[in-house]
Amino acid sequence: MSDKASTPIYVYEKPVRLWHWINALALVILAVSGYLIAAPPVITDGEASDHFLLGSIRFVHFSAGYILAIGLLGRIYWALVGNRYARQLFAPEVHRRDWWQGVWHEILWYLFLVPEPRKHIGHNPLAGMAMFLFFVLGSLFMIVTGFALYGEGLGQGSWAERGFGWVIPLFGQSQDVHSWHHLGMWYLLLFVLIHVYIVVREQLISRQSMTTTMIDGWRRWKDDRP
Repeated sequence: MSDKASTPIYVYEKPVRLWHWINALALVILAVSGYLIAAPPVITDGEASDHFLLGSIRFVHFSAGYILAIGLLGRIYWALVGNRYARQLFAPEVHRRDWWQGVWHEILWYLFLVPEPRKHIGHNPLAGMAMFLFFVLGSLFMIVTGFALYGEGLGQGSWAERGFGWVIPLFGQSQDVHSWHHLGMWYLLLFVLIHVYIVVREQLISRQSMTTTMIDGWRRWKDDRP
């Protein structure tokens, strides 16, 4: 649904913007460290007992995982206490017919089949759906499977094993969870690549600000047409 606003509107509050950038950094660290865990670098110089490279990589990975999980909990809390735009990440308006019309219009816009996009103060319908399906559900999947593998390393009786130990037999065995967790990383990376492309594209050619909105919180308009 388009909004006929032409003056700047404060959309993303400080907690949302802070979470966005910290979360983006955590995802990058998780992707790089996770890849190195799956394909460890080979060290041939010196005695193996003098090196703890993989252990350090795993520590960084687990730390970033904690940040991702705690950050998502904080973001859920802010969705409850923040402004109306803070809730859009978790609540695509799939019950509204005009919302689905907006999804279709944005698809046509991204495919260069319509001359211009509609105005949206918060997420446009397609972006909101993609954020929920890719980021929210993808992050939850990675957190659950990640803590299941983390609990396996901590051992029986640990908080992670007690809370997430059920995940491994659900998938079959440990290696199956490793494989799905690895695929989940590529699922999130695909979303990140598309997200960055769309944001830059919209900042340059759409009728409203995008990148700058996540920096200062204000949505600005490039014209005064509805």
